[in-house]
Amino acid sequence: MDIFPDDFMFQLTRKEVETISSQFVMTYPAKRPKTALPSAFTEHGVTMLANVLKSKKARKTAVAIVRAFIALKKFALNYTELADKLKEMESKYNKQFKDVYEAINFLMQKDTQQKEQSERKRIGFKTDNAGNK
Repeated sequence: MDIFPDDFMFQLTRKEVETISSQFVMTYPAKRPKTALPSAFTEHGVTMLANVLKSKKARKTAVAIVRAFIALKKFALNYTELADKLKEMESKYNKQFKDVYEAINFLMQKDTQQKEQSERKRIGFKTDNAGNK
């Protein structure tokens, strides 16, 4: 296409069309043949589209879409920052919880180990109650 370069606009796959179609109800019959796949604009394509459109309503819609792309980009950046912070906290607190878990396990097993040690058969020199060998 001469107005929109390939990286500004792309054709949807049949699966993408089915997914999108299931998200909304079409109140009017589609004008394109069922075999034709629709095209979609990238963020830059929508910006360029806003410059090409003639009607005021179409330009307002294109501007709204550009704003949606901007909001999506901000959300993605914040999401990435949030995900990084969560990973950092997870590794920090997992270490602390691991230490606590090991301490609890030690305390729980300590009594069992002491009992097992006291019940073991003693080897080596045996003494009587008087201290004689």
